[in-house]
Amino acid sequence: MIEFLFSQYNDYSTTAIILEIVGVLFGLASVWFAKKDNILVFPTGIVSTTIFIYLLWQWELLGDLIINCYYSIMSVYGWYHWSRKKGDEIQFPIASISRIEKIWSCVIFVLTIIAVVVIYDFFDKFTTWYSYVDTLTTGLFFVGMWLMAKRKIEHWIFWIIGDVISVPLYFSKGYTFTSIQYLIFTIIAIFGYIEWKKHLNKNQQKL
Repeated sequence: MIEFLFSQYNDYSTTAIILEIVGVLFGLASVWFAKKDNILVFPTGIVSTTIFIYLLWQWELLGDLIINCYYSIMSVYGWYHWSRKKGDEIQFPIASISRIEKIWSCVIFVLTIIAVVVIYDFFDKFTTWYSYVDTLTTGLFFVGMWLMAKRKIEHWIFWIIGDVISVPLYFSKGYTFTSIQYLIFTIIAIFGYIEWKKHLNKNQQKL
C-alpha cells in the first residue's frame, strides 16, 4: 500500500518532498482558518501558494501554477477586505452571493477556462487527459477564491467540487501528498459550509 501511494517520490529530491509537505500543512491550516472565519486563512494561504508556485514551475504544471499565483494575489485582497471595520463591527461579514456576483462568477469562470485553454494550447500541454480537467478545476477555484475573498458562503460549494475532482487528478499526476491534502480539503470544506451556514442563519435571525 505504501509503495503504491508513494513510489512516485523515488526520483524526487528531498528538498522537493519537504517543500510539498510544508506547503500541504500550511494549505490545510489555511482551509481550517477559513472554516473558522479567521483572517489567518490569508497569511497561511500565502505561504502555501508561494511554495506551490515554485514546485509547480518545476513540475511544469501551468494550470495549477496559474491558480496559485491567482490565490496569492486574491489572498492579499481578501486579507484587506476581511480586516475592514466600521468601529468595532466587521464591515463585510459572512453573506450570500448577490445577483450581480452570480453574473460575475459566471464571467470569471468562462474567462478563466478560455485563458487556460489558450495558454495550454500555446505551450502544447494538451497531451494528457488531466490537462483538460485542469481547465475545469482552474475555473472552479478562480471563482471560489474570488467569493472567499468577498466572504460569500457559496465559495465553499466551488471548493468542494474542485477539491473532489483534484483528489484523483493529483494522484494520477504522481503527487500523493497533494492528493491527500485535497481529500482533507474536501472534508474541511463540507464542515466549513455547514459552520458558515449556521453563522449566517444566526446573523439573519438577529436582523
